[in-house]
Amino acid sequence: MSPIIHQIKNIIRPTACTLLLASCFVTHAQTQAWPEVKKEMKPWSRWWWMGSAVDAANLSAEMNKYAAAGIGGMEITPIYGAKGFEDKYLPFLSDGWMNMLSHTLAVADSLGMGIDMNTGTGWPFGGPHIMLSEAASRLIIQKYSLAGGKTLTDPIKVDNPKQAPGAVLQSVVAYGSKNRVVDVTAHLDASGHLNWKAPKGEWTLYAAFAGKTLQVVKRPAPGGEGYTFDHFSKEALHKYLSRFDSAFAGKDAMVRNFFNDSYEVFGASWSPVFFDEFKTRRGYDLRLHLRELNGDGDSALMARIKCDYRQTMSDLVHDHFTVGWTQWAHAKGAGTKNQSHGSPANLLDLYATVDVPEIETFGGGEFPIPGYRRDSLDAKYSDTDPLFQKFASSGAHTTGKNLVSCETFTWLREHFKTSLMHMKPEVDQLFAAGVNHLFFHGTTFSPAEAGWPGWLFYASVHFGPTNSFWNHLDDMSDYITRCQSVLQSGSHDNDVLVYWPVYDIWQDASGMEKQLTVHNAHNWLHMQPVRDLMARGYSFDFVSDAQIEAITLKDGGLVTHQGVNPYKTIIVPEADYMPVATLKKLIELAHGGARVIFEKLPADVPGYHDLQRRRDVFRSMLSSLAFEKVNGLSLAQTGDGTVMLSSDLRKALDVVGVSCETLTDRGLRFMRRKANGGYYYFLTNLSDNAVDGDIPLCRSASSVVYMNPMNGKVGVAASRPQNNGMQVRVQLQPGESCILWLTDVLPQGTASWRYIDKTGTPIVITTPWQLQFVSGGPVLPQPVTLDTIRCWTRLGNNDMNRFSGVASYTTTFHLKKNAADYLLQLDQLYETARVYINDREVGVVWALPATLRVGEYLHNGDNTIRIEVANLMANRIRWMDQQGMSWRNFREINFVNIAYKPFDASKWDVQPSGVDAPVVLVPVE
Repeated sequence: MSPIIHQIKNIIRPTACTLLLASCFVTHAQTQAWPEVKKEMKPWSRWWWMGSAVDAANLSAEMNKYAAAGIGGMEITPIYGAKGFEDKYLPFLSDGWMNMLSHTLAVADSLGMGIDMNTGTGWPFGGPHIMLSEAASRLIIQKYSLAGGKTLTDPIKVDNPKQAPGAVLQSVVAYGSKNRVVDVTAHLDASGHLNWKAPKGEWTLYAAFAGKTLQVVKRPAPGGEGYTFDHFSKEALHKYLSRFDSAFAGKDAMVRNFFNDSYEVFGASWSPVFFDEFKTRRGYDLRLHLRELNGDGDSALMARIKCDYRQTMSDLVHDHFTVGWTQWAHAKGAGTKNQSHGSPANLLDLYATVDVPEIETFGGGEFPIPGYRRDSLDAKYSDTDPLFQKFASSGAHTTGKNLVSCETFTWLREHFKTSLMHMKPEVDQLFAAGVNHLFFHGTTFSPAEAGWPGWLFYASVHFGPTNSFWNHLDDMSDYITRCQSVLQSGSHDNDVLVYWPVYDIWQDASGMEKQLTVHNAHNWLHMQPVRDLMARGYSFDFVSDAQIEAITLKDGGLVTHQGVNPYKTIIVPEADYMPVATLKKLIELAHGGARVIFEKLPADVPGYHDLQRRRDVFRSMLSSLAFEKVNGLSLAQTGDGTVMLSSDLRKALDVVGVSCETLTDRGLRFMRRKANGGYYYFLTNLSDNAVDGDIPLCRSASSVVYMNPMNGKVGVAASRPQNNGMQVRVQLQPGESCILWLTDVLPQGTASWRYIDKTGTPIVITTPWQLQFVSGGPVLPQPVTLDTIRCWTRLGNNDMNRFSGVASYTTTFHLKKNAADYLLQLDQLYETARVYINDREVGVVWALPATLRVGEYLHNGDNTIRIEVANLMANRIRWMDQQGMSWRNFREINFVNIAYKPFDASKWDVQPSGVDAPVVLVPVE
């Protein structure tokens, strides 16, 4: 009897989430709580070079501003240009362009910044040197009816005149009655005439052309225009990269990573090499199944043929593009950073291949945090799926890669209506999904002579110096940096591997290629039981078929890559189809001592080749598993391990000793890392309920350091061991986050964490306020005195209603200090504020809750407080559009709103600006 079966028969566990002791190996004392900051730990930004109209002076000036704002690196993507600056355009990869790249690299090095570079302009990859022969292709099938004894009189040519220049006739197959299939391609002559007389009966001819998508590079920069290249062809990739070989002339690229945006090669269903590649990889001739590819015939057979077709597409994207591009970058002394989503491939395998897997967010989420403002007219529905976000982190975790990046804030809100307050919940959600290397989307190079608002990209939040929040951005950057310094430390500490059943997506009779995008994840990423596990606090990574085949065992744990922490078990969610090799490996792992959990046994093998033999092997393997019912579970002992079958995954995980973090029951989300002889927990409260009390953790150490990434303060948390884990007191208001460091070696001099045990009667500041406009425009309104603090847009002043920038509220009030500390509370803040008390800077309020601890800055008697508020850019843009002022002067798409319609702010309401509720001091003990 296996140990697991014996354990279940003799132990009835009281809960489904039993805390499990994990060993803490002390390596060396960390001298400080926060890790040493490296440039990768800071936020980076996508950097659009419009028309590549860049120059050394403006590049240097901008990069100094980016560095001062806490940005650690820039990712160069050249795009279309600004009107009126055509004489300054630099053709992509020209000598002038390369000189500006060299200058940028030198300035970045002097500032301690990094540079990534798009291997192209706009997206996707393509350019002027890509001829139709190397361009992205699509399969075109034309049908002809032919009676017995007859021949086709007209040549077989592609019907679509747009395809005529590039389409190549590759195969003609005849289908007759009684399942007769005849490849008649050999009877074609050079002119396309088919010299073949049909035998008796009625025949249908299927002619297959390697056509072209005719897609060109989207949003290209000068010198980057041209066809998108064929991502399935090794030769096409070499032709594409040859241009970069010439530009770099054999030198190291000096950039950190070459970058590829999300796939977005639309309609690319084919390649001229596909027939030959398919036969080599799948073992049969796809030419004889043109009928099924065209969507005709038996639907079950059609699904199998198309599954093999899609698997071949995946292989080609992986082998011919992703691997080839990465090897090329390595030869140039650089790495690759890739958004694998959008492609018709196994995303996990693509993410695992590149050096930095990158996910993206698109649109804005809804969070129940009190005070979180989301106007449905100004916010695009979020396509961001927290389960989908784990694909990139899984690709990194299972292969031992440290960085997981994200294109962040794309279309978060309507232009000029995005506040830093909108961003923190999005950031925290990404951190909880395993992302640890954020890229702002984004920043546009804008020369000084462009004026205000400068050059802007059409689909992003504007992270440039002309944004009103710019002087407060460094505080958000500091927050991200502190979090990422922790989240890049050590390695993942996830317990479970979850198999991704991609063949259930591929084995589908409908359509052709299956592009797995961020926008259609709701169609292909269901897995509700796995979502439930995530919601219940289980930590896991997805794993592919190819990655399963590479797993080794270490003391019963599952090792996906050398040096990666072993996983405790693997879950196979409900899957209709599974390759023989995958099932065989899973059973072998169980035989060697692993614990393998099936939600439901797979029903069949995917694909068509050698179907009956594979089915026989598959069924034989399944029948070798002798399951017995034990306490409601089905268990099969094999060798030293167990295969478990259970629709209740939580119960199964409990049995194999995998615990959940029950802190999720309190509305918290988390990410756990193993580092510095202990563990880090990143915790975020994105709920509408405050958390104040002891929370259980599944990991243990002698001490817990409470770390506040908002201000960098640390202290020893109140904690105690319990049930082989720990109980730690946590205080998090909705919107707040913290880091818990479980360690056996405390940094010297670490004091106890200052919890708030009680609050006193709030003190409302009722003295008059002086409102003065500090910086911004179009003009600085005259200062005013306010009896009661309120938004400056409520004062009926036209100059104030069109103003965007920074204004300060100042007052002096009398205080009798009678508490250990005070909280400054800024309700109804529009949008961010830097606070000074008695001429000492306290901090920036840029996220919810809008509070600061200020006790150490206050004294008995009179105190002066100054609140410097930055509003949105929206009111000034509204005024400019009402005046018909020209600022949208960009080529190509120019500038569109969140619905991709021409942008016009003239009808907008004036956006609230300033502070619109009394300022309150809350005494705390």
